[in-house]
Formats: sequence, structure tokens, C-alpha cells
Amino acid sequence: MVHCHRYHQLRKGEHAEDDEALAFVCANSGYYKRKRPKLLSLLLLSLLSCCLILLPHLFCSSSAFSLLYSFVIETDDELVADVNAPLCSSISNGTICCDRSSFRSDICIMKGDVRTQSASSSIILYTSSNTNTLIKEDGEFQHENIKPYTRKWETSVMDTIDQLDLISKQEKSAIHHQCDVTHHVPAVVFSTGGYTGNVYHEFNDGILPLYITCQHLNKKVVFVMLEYHTWWMMKYGDILSHLSDYPAIDFSGDKRTHCFPEVIVGLRIHDELTVDPSLMQGNKNIVDFRNLLDKAYWPRIKGLIQQEELEAEKKLEQKVQSLSPSSGNLLDFRKDVQEAKMKRPKLVILSRNASRAITNGDLLVKMAEGIGFRVEVLRPDRTTELAKIYRSLNSSEVMIGVHGAAMTHFLFMKPGSVFIQVIPLGTEWAAETYYGEPARKLGLKYIGYQIMPRESSLFDKYDKNDPVLQDPRSIAQKGWQYTKKIYLDSQNVRLNLARFQKRLIRAYQHCKKMDTHHHLHHHSH
Repeated sequence: MVHCHRYHQLRKGEHAEDDEALAFVCANSGYYKRKRPKLLSLLLLSLLSCCLILLPHLFCSSSAFSLLYSFVIETDDELVADVNAPLCSSISNGTICCDRSSFRSDICIMKGDVRTQSASSSIILYTSSNTNTLIKEDGEFQHENIKPYTRKWETSVMDTIDQLDLISKQEKSAIHHQCDVTHHVPAVVFSTGGYTGNVYHEFNDGILPLYITCQHLNKKVVFVMLEYHTWWMMKYGDILSHLSDYPAIDFSGDKRTHCFPEVIVGLRIHDELTVDPSLMQGNKNIVDFRNLLDKAYWPRIKGLIQQEELEAEKKLEQKVQSLSPSSGNLLDFRKDVQEAKMKRPKLVILSRNASRAITNGDLLVKMAEGIGFRVEVLRPDRTTELAKIYRSLNSSEVMIGVHGAAMTHFLFMKPGSVFIQVIPLGTEWAAETYYGEPARKLGLKYIGYQIMPRESSLFDKYDKNDPVLQDPRSIAQKGWQYTKKIYLDSQNVRLNLARFQKRLIRAYQHCKKMDTHHHLHHHSH
């Protein structure tokens, strides 16, 4: 299957306001999984034999050796490549191993006496002189460059990411580079630059790859960040504290020499907003990641609930005092209201204020309530606390939103819930790739609602036969800037409520079915 990836022109200091920044770059992403044992075995065998034959004359670094051995397993006297074992998954002490095989990101691992040197943007590994390794004039064994960000194919954004030099040197030169802080656990080094500031990219290019790269370390890991942002730390602190027991380090801001037994530079990434269990230790998947979010946000949510209950009790007391004794069973009445409310499935509408807004949103709310939903309209902005958004979506059965970065919050929905994505003209591919497919992987019932030309505000601006309305694909082929300008920045949606109602009824029936199933399951225990 050929997957298309996107890239987006971004100069340093610009923010990606939305996540569909896309021109389509196609890369065959199926090649990771296809096993070609015979061919791979031959290649690996010939590589090994070359290394062995040329060893005395040339040098074949120990990292390359451990890399090859870790990548090959023996079965029935035949060498077969273990496709799922990542390169550099087991490396020996005193070596640097870089895996540059992925289309999306590079990752390098340094093992042994590793020390940071932020002034020169370097991380240095000190190792005993290895007779098989050539020492260069400057006393280096090996020198690698890496930009630890997960959009390797997208040159425009990679140009804004700081580069690190990873160097291995003779251990005797370590005398001039003393440790200020000694850590006894590995470090993971990554950049929070790039498209940070956009929630899709924050999860897709940062938080999820961080989980993929370090969850097997069971919180015994220190995060070292390039382009450290205090606001990012505050926003994602709850999640970070469930991935690491240690305070994070600002690489360029902290001039001290930090020493580690192992350093992983760069993050692994699988696909859009997902975790591939076949590439994870213990077959962890996207639901496991969601369970981590649950643990991360629950303490804060519990606090919010207690606060609200106290306020509600106060209000009720005031009401009781202001009413005459003859008004009777006020508490019973309140209980009835609460119970009636609880029985109705909750629907959250994620509202957009800028482009791609639903202009008849108030009528949509009325219609949903008429069908039997409790409706909440959520208008998150950059400063909205994630725990509050999580609480809202985690307690809802249905989420509706127009395609855009905020759809990333489908990750906060419980598996089995319904996610309805309204798809404006010209955004079909992105809507399916970035949110539709990943939502199904999380176990959500996904319903895509593709709007008709007359549901788009563009219908009033263009002739009804204009390619903008009739053939958005031809516009996309002209270049990304056209898609952005026409379909993303200047299109609103006026839903055809009679047509949309069918989707809502389907969602309602699904909720009722899930509810019955849940009760039956609950009573059988």
C-alpha cells in the first residue's frame, strides 16, 4: 500500500496554525513489513563475510557488528532477518549506533561513558582505544550528525531544527571534560521545536513517539530537550511525569556536563497518531497509550469534580434557604434531574472559531437534543488545560468536529465511542489519513461526513461548475498553497441538517446498543 506523506513550507519562528499543511509526498510505507528472508539473508551473509574478510585491513566498527548480529536470528539453519527488531536494539558498550532506515526519523544510541557538551551542541562518548578502529587526526573514532525530530522527509521544517554532533573519543581525553551531574539511568534526547504549537503535531511528532521510544524503560529515563519551552512542559507535564521519574533537562539552557550510561538521540515513530503493537515490546498499542493519558489526567480531574460538587452544594443550600418550607422535596427533585441527565448519552461538539466553522451550530445543538443527546459545546484554545478537554471527551459517547488539528482530541475518547468528522471540500485525503484511520485503530466507531458543495461557504463565491467545487483534487495538484488558501483558510460549513440527522441517529442507536451491552455485562459480573 502506498502512503502519502505531507510536507509544509515553514520558516524558523513561524507556527503551523493547522495540521493539514500538506503537499503530497508519496513513499511506499509497506516495505517495512514485507519479509524477503532469502534475499535479506544473502545480503546480510555477504555483508558479514565482507566484514570478516576485510577486518584486518579495514575496520568494521563494533557497532556495525552488534547491529548485524542483533538483526539476524537463526531458524532451521537458515539466516532470517528479524524485521521487527529495530536496528541498534542491542549495542555493545563504547559504541554509537545510528538507525537511519526510517523515512520519518533517525535515531542514534550511544552506550558507555556519555557526556553532554551543550556549548558545542555535542554529546561525547569516551571509550577505550579499539584496535580495529581508525583514529582520526582530531582523536575521534566516530562522528555522527542528527536532528532529533520526527519529520525527516520534510526539509523545510528540518532546516529549523538544531543539529547535534555525536562523537566517540579516546577515554583519556575525558580528563578535560568532567561530569557536573552524574545520572544512573539513560537519557532520551529530542527536539520540541518544529511544528510545536499545533496540537496535532505535539501529539503526532512528539508525545506519541516519546511513548513509543521510552515506555519500556519504566520511567527510569531522563528527557533532554532541544528548543525547550516552559509552556510545553506545563502543558504536557502530567503525561511526562508518567513517562519519567526525573526532571527534564533544557539542553542549551543548562551548561553543566551531564553524564549518562546510555543516550538515545531521536524518537521512533510508527504512523499517524498511532502505536504499532508489532514494533513494541510487550505488544503495547494505542489503547495502552490512552490508558496512560487516563492515569496522567485523573488526579487533576478528581480535583475539578470535588471543586464543582462543593460549589453545587453551596448553591443548593442557598436555594433551600431562599425557598419557603412548603416547596417540599427539593432534594428529590434535584435527584430526578440528575438521573434524567445521566440516562442521556453525551455528545460533545468541538467548535472552531476561525475558518471551517459550522455556521448553523445552534440548530445542530437543538437537533441533537431532540434526538435524545445531552449536548456540550467545547471551544478549546491554546491555553485550555488538557485535563479539562480530556475530562469532557472521556465522559462523552459522541464527538463531532470539523476536520482540523483539534480532531487530535479523538485520542481522549473511550474505545467504543463515536467520532463524527465533518469533512469540508478538498480535505478528504487528510481527514481520512490523519484522523479517520487512526480513530478506527483506537477502537472508535468512526463516521466521516463528506459535505456537498452547497454545504460549503465556497458555493456562494464560485460558479457551481467551477473546479473548486466540482474537482478539488485538480486544485490540490496545483500545489499546497492553493489547498491552504481556498479550502482550509476560507471555507465554512452550513450543515444540511436533514442529511446530517441520519448520522446522528446512527450514533444514538450505537450509544444505546453500547449502553445495553454495558449493563448486561455489568450485571453478569
